[in-house]
Amino acid sequence: MIKLLSHLSYVAITSPDVEASVRFYEEQVGLTVVDRIDGAVYLRCWGDYYAYSVVVLPGDEPSLATMAWRTSSAEALDEAAKRVEAAGIEGEWLDDVPHIGRAYRFTGPFGHSMTLHWDVTRHQAAGQTASIYPDRPEKRSKVAGAPRQLDHVTVATSDVDAFVKWYVDVLGFRFMARTVLDEAPISVFSVLTTNEKSHDLGVVLDGSSRAGRVNHYAFWVDTREELLIAADVLMENGIPIEYGPSIHGIGEQNFLYYREPSSLRIELNTGGYRNYVPDWEANTWKPSQGSNNFYRNSAMPMSMTESFPPADGPSATEEGVPDEIKDALLNPYARHGQG
Repeated sequence: MIKLLSHLSYVAITSPDVEASVRFYEEQVGLTVVDRIDGAVYLRCWGDYYAYSVVVLPGDEPSLATMAWRTSSAEALDEAAKRVEAAGIEGEWLDDVPHIGRAYRFTGPFGHSMTLHWDVTRHQAAGQTASIYPDRPEKRSKVAGAPRQLDHVTVATSDVDAFVKWYVDVLGFRFMARTVLDEAPISVFSVLTTNEKSHDLGVVLDGSSRAGRVNHYAFWVDTREELLIAADVLMENGIPIEYGPSIHGIGEQNFLYYREPSSLRIELNTGGYRNYVPDWEANTWKPSQGSNNFYRNSAMPMSMTESFPPADGPSATEEGVPDEIKDALLNPYARHGQG
């Protein structure tokens, strides 16, 4: 298979209060509004190479409207569309995506909208926002801890292994690692990538009956110190940290999680390794090995199992999963002499 996709280019989310979300991104995260079209607000990180990387749309509840991926070429875009339709999914060609133009949009087998495109508008700031460094699209943000760029998106699905297989077989994602519970052969998390990062697409188990949900999306900062500064600034401004700062075992990124006003979860991360191995074989982790927490010394809070939009019934770890399995996922360390 030719290389079809190059990287995640933007996420479009919905918010019940678009202006509250936009103010948060501007004032607390450090993004910049670049456009407003038909109720949608387009924002960018200071280091994004394209016109935008986050779109906030009006909606009754927080959700992922679409995740967009730039292909490796114009030919790869056509080939990707052919492969999606050969797999039995009918998408649509769009000619008017702002600052992108021609794109192919489809809904995957587990309910997630994906937008594929090749054309982009490259950002190059002028005047007071222009950087003195030629490779930077604009000056570094004045907001402490502001992210350089969009990093990844993590969605929720009823069958982690089947999700991975479809996106690997059809679109050529690289399968990098997965987590299986210590107490039962249940896959609860996997990571995929289109490039050398440990992942730009994550997948978590969702036991709800609602398809197409998202767990979080993530921004990137250059250093661990910037991540800690961001955590400090958020706390000083009354924004709770949901989880972290710490380090993931899978991927070895430094992380912290917090919420924007719609309640949608945002991750900030940095560090981690790069993997260029073309025939990499994914390893299987157990929670007790530190798949989520490198140091194996703390439990993930139960709130982290919430995905968006809210489930019609119980959340991913609660519906149809025995209590002992839920406990193993949320607090794997006490049972293994590590907490």
